[in-house]
Amino acid sequence: MALSNPAAQPSIRRIGVIGGGQLAWMMGPAAQRLGLDLVVQTPNEADPAVAIAQAAVLAPVDDVAGTTRLADQCDVITFENEFIDCAGLQPLADRGVIFRPGLEVLDLVLDKRHQREFFARIGLPNPRYAVLEGTESEVELHQKAAELGFPVVMKTRRLGYDGYGTVVVRTPEDLVGTWNGFERNPVLLEEFVPFTKELAIMVARSATGEVALYPTVETVQVNQVCRRVVAPAVVNPWVAETMAQLGRTLAEQLDLVGIVGMECFLTEDDQVLVNEIAPRTHNSGHYSLDACATSQFEQQLRAVSDLPLGSPQLTCAQAVMVNLLGLAESEASHQQKIAQLQQRPNATLYWYNKGIRPGRKLGHVTLCLGVEDDPVAVAEEVEARWYGEA
Repeated sequence: MALSNPAAQPSIRRIGVIGGGQLAWMMGPAAQRLGLDLVVQTPNEADPAVAIAQAAVLAPVDDVAGTTRLADQCDVITFENEFIDCAGLQPLADRGVIFRPGLEVLDLVLDKRHQREFFARIGLPNPRYAVLEGTESEVELHQKAAELGFPVVMKTRRLGYDGYGTVVVRTPEDLVGTWNGFERNPVLLEEFVPFTKELAIMVARSATGEVALYPTVETVQVNQVCRRVVAPAVVNPWVAETMAQLGRTLAEQLDLVGIVGMECFLTEDDQVLVNEIAPRTHNSGHYSLDACATSQFEQQLRAVSDLPLGSPQLTCAQAVMVNLLGLAESEASHQQKIAQLQQRPNATLYWYNKGIRPGRKLGHVTLCLGVEDDPVAVAEEVEARWYGEA
């Protein structure tokens, strides 16, 4: 079942963005180049995107009254954060407010069960999974897990991100205790995929059906949070082509207007399984700011404002992006490390100007590399400078 979006509208110049974090902040330079104004809806005046927006509505991202005020100030509304009140916003859509992507897309990704069922309907390959609604007995829980085999992955169906709400259950003895930790709320049980690599691809699509496919990249997670991205991924050509085909199918079947990130597992026999999607700019596409002809942030703005999509091609042989997470160190120590990274040749550092706390995404650094460079060695060097790891 394809999902719908409102018809394309002419003369879109003022873009509303639900969310005011670093993803909206990184739209700023592209909006300026394209002659577009940004209005953000975000809870706090200190949030990063407030500094680059022409106006801000200070309200939580799921506050319908705030989005109503946002709609009064812009031509179209897009997202850097999907944790919204879709049902509450539907009356706005019914009266003609344009959301890109459509609320149907946002509603789909808010429940991981709905994601999995949608993937199955459109032919995207899923890991094996089972659904728990919260009313099952412990016997039923064990039966469903046994059918998948241990270890099994338990995921909250709603509001999970960056590894939050995801637990690997190693043994049957841990199963009930883990579900109790979820307060027996609805969850997914998924087979544990012994992947060789984690892959991702960004895909943009316009209201006219034009599609732009970014290169397939490899992502590396540490403690379930993305640590680095290598573009392009070193994979068999068949795998890269499969990722592109799946990404195009996803965007077309969503009837997407905007950009979507698709994260996947690569198995030992080079099979691709879809993990999850995000209908917005995504951490795995940050490298595009410096390494692609058109960044993911400019591409999102182009798609939602009815401008032609730009080229997603790499402008260098390869690139590495390393996330800079908050450390259990002083602000002065963070600033010293920033200064060191800024001195590295071919490195571009983005600091999000967020409050420092351990584990929080505070910035990233991108390095554009030549064909002779070893991206893993470069990434490890940067990570050693920031995290102090050998």
